[in-house]
Amino acid sequence: MQLIYAAASPFARKTRVVASETGLTSRLGLIETTVLPVDVNERVNAVNPLGKIPVLLTDDGEALYDSRVICEYLDSLHDKPRLFPADPGRRWRTLRLAALADGVMEAAVLTRYERAARPAERQWDEWVDGQLAKVRRGLASLEVSTDLLNEPLDIAQIGVACALGYLDFRFAELNWRHESPKLAAFNEQFADRDSMRSTAPV
Repeated sequence: MQLIYAAASPFARKTRVVASETGLTSRLGLIETTVLPVDVNERVNAVNPLGKIPVLLTDDGEALYDSRVICEYLDSLHDKPRLFPADPGRRWRTLRLAALADGVMEAAVLTRYERAARPAERQWDEWVDGQLAKVRRGLASLEVSTDLLNEPLDIAQIGVACALGYLDFRFAELNWRHESPKLAAFNEQFADRDSMRSTAPV
C-alpha cells in the first residue's frame, strides 16, 4: 500500500497514527507531496478527483479517500481490537466524536489556507473568525465529553489528538488549554504514544 500525504496535514497524520497503532506501518509506503487550494497537483488529481490528500493506494489498485475511509479500511486489515467499535452504543458515540474532531481540523486547515495562501489584502477576517469560532465550539463540546475519551483506544481519541496537535502546530496563539483543561490532560498523555511522536508535524 502507498499513502500520498503531507507531513503537516492533520488528516494525513490521523491515517499514519492508525497505521502505527494497528501494526501496519511496515506495509505502508509513504509518498510525500503538498496540496494547496491554488495549486494543481496532477498526481493527486489522477487518483482523487477532489485533489485532496491523504489518498491510499491499496495493494488491489484501489484509490481510497478521504481520511475517514482510509482509517476504516486500515482498521479492517489487522487482528488487534478495532478502532471503529462494532457495538452500536459505543460505535455511534465514537463516530460522533471523530466527526467533531474532523470538523475542528477542517476549520483550522481552512483558516490556515486563508492566512497563508491568500494575499493579505484579500483575506476575509470575518470568515476567519467564523472558522475559529467553529474550532472553539468544537473544543468546548469535546471538553465536556472527555470521559468518552477514556475508553479503549478508538478512532475518536486519535482524531481528537491529531486535531489538538494541529492547533499546537499552527495556532499556538489560541492557547486552547486555558479553556479546555480536561482536553489538555488527555492530550498530554496521548501525545506521548509512539504513534503520535513518530508522526509529529514538521
